[in-house]
Amino acid sequence: MEDRLSAPKSNRHFLIASDFDQTLSFNDSGLVLADLLGVRGFQQKVDGLARSNLIQQGGELAYLIRHDPEFRGVRREHLIEAGRRVRLKRAIPGLVALLSRGLDDTAFSFYVISAAPREVVESALEGMLPPERIFGTEFDWDPTSGEVRAIRRVPAGYGKVAVLDELVRSLGIAPEHVIYVGDGSSDVHVMLHVNNRHGFTIAVSENRQLAQIARHTVLSDHAFSIMVPVLEQVMERAPSEIHSLFAANGLTLREWRQGTTDRLSIGETVILPAAS
Repeated sequence: MEDRLSAPKSNRHFLIASDFDQTLSFNDSGLVLADLLGVRGFQQKVDGLARSNLIQQGGELAYLIRHDPEFRGVRREHLIEAGRRVRLKRAIPGLVALLSRGLDDTAFSFYVISAAPREVVESALEGMLPPERIFGTEFDWDPTSGEVRAIRRVPAGYGKVAVLDELVRSLGIAPEHVIYVGDGSSDVHVMLHVNNRHGFTIAVSENRQLAQIARHTVLSDHAFSIMVPVLEQVMERAPSEIHSLFAANGLTLREWRQGTTDRLSIGETVILPAAS
């Protein structure tokens, strides 16, 4: 883990770790890459690997890139281009900016932990999140042919747990101050791990398996939506304070159907500069 990871000076410090595919984005990076390469039947390939139980859930794309003949032509530039084509949820820059500033006496460190290739995630989030805040699948590239010759690391399944624990140790975070956000079955292990250590978990999909594990579910097309359960349940803010915080960041909670699952509609407003 890099030495530059240091905890902000604050009375409380939370680590917020998020998955990428269908958590910060709308589509799966594997599908985007397959479309770029003209490979058909990507989902069937993934489903076949899942049934075989050969690899951790979430690590299917890495396996295909290394072993499937149709993906052997993948080069680093393909991953970078796939990242540019991924459709992201709205307001990721605003979310990152808020977490970087912190709230009152509370500081946040925001990281992305994904089984998607690191090059894809870095390209998709370029200018929004520093590369050192991103953990993705890492390949060993052949310097002569440019193709993948080995897989170095895949943050999928228990691999995500390992990365999260490294961050907790490096940042000096209390286990109960860990918040994890994910969308699917590949997040089950890490969510159980966080829950068992009294952290907080958020699901952003209606995946039945995940909904039974996550402390809370929030459904929205807006990345900023994860702040609602964080503010309400972790920081114990009143609804009026949450509305005010959103307004201060140029956002409006148009619809907030509360319960075990929050369904949110968020609108964006224009914040005018203060008169001099």
